[in-house]
Amino acid sequence: MSSSPVNAVPPSALLGTLYLVPAPLDFGCERLAPITDVLPLGTLQVAARLTHWIGENAKTTRAVLKRVGEVLPLAAPIQQHTITELPREVHKKGDHTGGKQAFDAKPLLHAALQGHDIGLISEAGMPAVADPGGSVVRAAHALGLRVVPLTGPCSLLLALAASGLNGQNFAFVGYLPIDSAARNLRIKELEVLALKTGQTQLFIEVPHRNAALLQALVSILQPSTRLSLSSGITLSGASTRSSMVAQWVKTAKDAGHSGLAASDLPTVFAIGVAA
Repeated sequence: MSSSPVNAVPPSALLGTLYLVPAPLDFGCERLAPITDVLPLGTLQVAARLTHWIGENAKTTRAVLKRVGEVLPLAAPIQQHTITELPREVHKKGDHTGGKQAFDAKPLLHAALQGHDIGLISEAGMPAVADPGGSVVRAAHALGLRVVPLTGPCSLLLALAASGLNGQNFAFVGYLPIDSAARNLRIKELEVLALKTGQTQLFIEVPHRNAALLQALVSILQPSTRLSLSSGITLSGASTRSSMVAQWVKTAKDAGHSGLAASDLPTVFAIGVAA
């Protein structure tokens, strides 16, 4: 009677589940939103019972777990949780390169093959959406694991809803180039695409460069293009301003250009058809 191969995947009933656990959007902010304001009880309950995690950074994962533990008792002390960090090249450069250089995340899911449920978490928002984690989700599917996304905040969708722009056809294009010439060219390309197709274009920037990006946008975009900025989403100081570029320029002139000051909170930018 032959024995099973050492590396054989156990029956699905014995496999763990990969849970996609959203994190609050206040990462790096001075003031934190009450976690119960942004994560529903069901999500907190699942997070509280998990003891195996995959995240961008162990320290920030523990910080979120501490906040969960202030609401619900954790299944084990935080020090006893197993937290596996994604390689730096994955969470800094993305994990959708494809080809032979694509990151193989299957080894990170070994605990799930032993029957343990695993939580995938990013530093803010929904993992694998404008955040790393896609390679882990793909690996989970390849291994036959159940993948369950939990309810929580996604800054892109919240900003899109608040913008008044086309929510039926939209795209997230990540960060724009840092080089000013390349950035300006990219802005023009995105505007052409938005005006031609009606597709809303969403993008982000590191907070300390928000003002420079805003200045570039109002300088380059056509007056009739609609520009929306959503800053500090889910925080007490959250704000969204959405209007045609001509109005942005007028407001800036009326305020002696001080009106172009952008928030230093995490911000989602969006451009699209004004209608």
